[in-house]
Amino acid sequence: MTDVTIEPEDDRPMKPALLRGWRRRCPSCGEGALLKGYLKVRDACPACGEALHHQRADDGPAYVTILIVGHLMAPLIGWAFVEFRPDPLVLSGIFATGCVALSLYLLPRIKGMFVALQWAKRMHGFGTGGDV
Repeated sequence: MTDVTIEPEDDRPMKPALLRGWRRRCPSCGEGALLKGYLKVRDACPACGEALHHQRADDGPAYVTILIVGHLMAPLIGWAFVEFRPDPLVLSGIFATGCVALSLYLLPRIKGMFVALQWAKRMHGFGTGGDV
């Protein structure tokens, strides 16, 4: 009788996958577009055919975006108020616009990184053994 041990596949390279996700490219090849709209992930990469429909980003990218924007803008608004003493309506208008713009910029990039992380770690069906 032979003793056969099946070792789990190694994780894929994380750093290149995350950088490709940040650029909203396929985490596998880096060529095909990951998103087909603002936030809609393609079912498969148009360049290499890597299946992407398994991804389960859900609310993670939104939470991380809010966390980053809040931690960047809260100190800035406090500094701007103390340093320049602008009218509160001007201050809120400027920072509301800044928060929305930064959120719109970061959200698809962070979603790409979430999908790339799942691909690199072979989570949610990105491995060969089905839904992990």
